[in-house]
Amino acid sequence: MKTALATVSISGTLREKMEAASKAGFQGIEIFENDLTQYSGSPSEVGKMAKDLGLEIIALQPFRDMEGNPRDIQKKRIEMLKRKMQVAHELGTNRLLMCSNVQAYASSDRDLCAADLRHLADIAAGEGLVLGYEALAWGKHIADYEDAWDLVKRTDHPNLGINLDTFHMFSRGNTLDCLRDEISVDKIALVQVADAPVMPRTDYLTYSRHSRCFPGQGDMPVVEFVQILKDKGFDDYLSHEIFNDEFRSSDPVAKAIDGMRSLIWLDDQTTPKHDIAVDNIEESASIKEVEFIEFAVEGDTGDELVKTLSQLGFAETHKHRSKNVSLMRQGEINLILNKEPKSQAHEYFQKHGVSVCALGFATDSVKHTLAVAEHYKAERFENQAGPGELNIPAIRGIGDSLVYFVNRDAGYRFFDVDFKPIDGVQGEQGVGLKRIDHIGQTVANVDFLSTGFFYKSLFGFDIQPSQDLPDIHGLVVSRTATNKDKSIRIPINMTNARSASAERFLTQTRGSGVQQIAFACDDIFTAAKNMGQEKVLAIPNNYYRDIEARFDLSEELIAKLKAHNILFDRNDQGEFFHFYTEQMHGVFFEVVQRVADYDNYGEANAFVRLAAQAEAEQDKA
Repeated sequence: MKTALATVSISGTLREKMEAASKAGFQGIEIFENDLTQYSGSPSEVGKMAKDLGLEIIALQPFRDMEGNPRDIQKKRIEMLKRKMQVAHELGTNRLLMCSNVQAYASSDRDLCAADLRHLADIAAGEGLVLGYEALAWGKHIADYEDAWDLVKRTDHPNLGINLDTFHMFSRGNTLDCLRDEISVDKIALVQVADAPVMPRTDYLTYSRHSRCFPGQGDMPVVEFVQILKDKGFDDYLSHEIFNDEFRSSDPVAKAIDGMRSLIWLDDQTTPKHDIAVDNIEESASIKEVEFIEFAVEGDTGDELVKTLSQLGFAETHKHRSKNVSLMRQGEINLILNKEPKSQAHEYFQKHGVSVCALGFATDSVKHTLAVAEHYKAERFENQAGPGELNIPAIRGIGDSLVYFVNRDAGYRFFDVDFKPIDGVQGEQGVGLKRIDHIGQTVANVDFLSTGFFYKSLFGFDIQPSQDLPDIHGLVVSRTATNKDKSIRIPINMTNARSASAERFLTQTRGSGVQQIAFACDDIFTAAKNMGQEKVLAIPNNYYRDIEARFDLSEELIAKLKAHNILFDRNDQGEFFHFYTEQMHGVFFEVVQRVADYDNYGEANAFVRLAAQAEAEQDKA
């Protein structure tokens, strides 16, 4: 199928939107009438611009309330549409899209409505144009696509077809039976694919205007919809028409690339595996674990970070062979401190300060993982390796960070080649931390959906439903991306509250990034005792009175928890113990112990942690 984007979907001027669509690789574009109206150039100039950018203008839209009007109003609507047909000619498109009538005075007489549409289709035929008719979810009498199809059938005109919009279909709970059993491909004027989170179906207009997202980012069965179209032989445009506040306040190129990634993913989900451009694409789930986390530091700016890591039991065990880079290790945890002046880390530090600049993922096949990432429009980063050093490939990740890919089955570790051990240092034992449990990334609200989809499409991660975490200054919204065996867990957080913790992090670090790193251990009390309490986040006494009552905990256990500021949670699967360090440079660390099959993150304790962090920040100010 061919790919298109409605200009309403992204931000910018009409030129910027069209340039973004072209750069992202779209073949077509729908011109939203408001974008054209506010553009200073003529429709003919827009048509030429589209041609120069390699885009086909596939439709001019939307035209509303075109059927079932009182006769005096209907006459005016006909004259308006005639003028818009001239605009369509100047643009160089042959499709106009019409939406079902939403006015209180609209007639419910379908024969009358069909007659109106037939008259409009006759005019369109004389102009060599095709009209697409769409059911708006809040239409007065035509709100379901089955009813729109009934009206198109009654009209029975070759120049009128149905426009299928997945948002309007699924927001009302429509099934796909009518599409599967009745609608023929030749009567489909255009297909618009949008997704959305499942929400109560009350105010459809507000839902539509603010909650749409790209397929794969929401909860609607868009894959099944496209599969039916393919099974019927449909091979025309799939077009995005996305109304979303965050999308329209984001970088247009980045959002256009997100949209293209979504359509590639949608096509892959509905294509036999042997026909997809990347062989064995389902093996994108071969990401095994976090191989390393890299910090950007400079001079003595990272002293507080190094001190805290040392208290957590990490030791500097290796030095890079040719660069100002060191490695701190404990258990299977590798933390890189990059002070190299000519590096991506240096550029990252200049913009964000001391912070995580890269993640390294271990994979069964670097070549295959890269092929999948590039298939989904990820941008390669060309790393500079010295003689005899590993050239570890990377892509642009979240914000300005990188994601490196390391072949775990190579028979050696990355630090065996690129680093020299420091004599006499043994860092594997530490305080008993074993591995990275999870990595919390905080992103701007405009990037929340695309971040989850980045992990879902490129790496085959599962994306958990969103949940709200109560901050004392507002709500933090969180959802988690995990690989198949949950050896990698990445909570993704965002907020719309100006003073909430997530927003404070974004302000301090000047962009999206890693805010939290959690380390797993087998005995949290021993780990806490070995590291001391100097940098541990203080938890209020009232919390321990609360969990003592809720979980009927023994006085002895409560005393041990209080002594080390350890939080506790329990569910049917097991128990969870965890404590936090204070924040430094916006980043904080967590130590966790999972007992039995506990699989959550202590979310019930988030409100206490967030309040304690806010208080600690105030005390430092």
